[in-house]
Amino acid sequence: MATRRSRPLGAATRGTTGPNRLRRVDNWIVESCAEVLRSAPDPLVVDLGYGATPVTAVELRARLAAGVRADVRVVGLEIDPVRVADAQPAADPPGLTFFRGGFELAGLRPSLVRAFNVLRQYDESEVAAAWATLVSGLAPGGLLVEGTCDELGRLGGWVLLDVDGPRSLTMAARLATLGNPAELAERLPKALIHRNVPGERVHDLIWALEGAWRAAAGYAPYGPRQRWLHTVAAVHAQGWPILDRPRRWRLGELTVAWPAVAPRHP
Repeated sequence: MATRRSRPLGAATRGTTGPNRLRRVDNWIVESCAEVLRSAPDPLVVDLGYGATPVTAVELRARLAAGVRADVRVVGLEIDPVRVADAQPAADPPGLTFFRGGFELAGLRPSLVRAFNVLRQYDESEVAAAWATLVSGLAPGGLLVEGTCDELGRLGGWVLLDVDGPRSLTMAARLATLGNPAELAERLPKALIHRNVPGERVHDLIWALEGAWRAAAGYAPYGPRQRWLHTVAAVHAQGWPILDRPRRWRLGELTVAWPAVAPRHP
């Protein structure tokens, strides 16, 4: 059970949310983080800052239970006590519960934390401390997925971290509505969103994607998926350390090793 704290760490988010807004990151978690949950003695997941309604926590629980482990437990944490109270009708103990909490994770020791659209309101200088607090609360071998997305979930970006720090950056888009890979920069995680400037690695990656996208214009008649596949393949051929494979690229995703995009000038 969550530990009671008089003052959870952090500030309340705007609370903006909606059905299926986080489906891209949820599906990625099911694919990429499954082993951590399957091997965990206690498959506990925290949805940090779920927002004004609990819908994304409900969806996360359903997706993990169906795709990873039926006995997974999801705990939604919010700083705003009104949001916690409003979420109670959606609770389904023990699989889905809601408590008040922030970066301290209400004293829980989850195997996985999803923190989406939480750090977007913070200053970039505060990100490292928030990451450190969150990963310090993980169970052994646990993971943190931190990032952001647009209001409809068409564009998103997230960082995967463990106790040693960031491991990878994933960018994802609904290919049917993607006009140019430069649009991905709009939803980079807070640690990188201000780094899309010359001299920074993530800017180099976005620039490489733009160039490859233009070069792949001849594949546009075959649909945006084929154009994206050839774009990512070309960037991979340039030497970028892409960690996923075409099966994930087809979904509009691209995952790269963190050192390739980490800020050059902290």
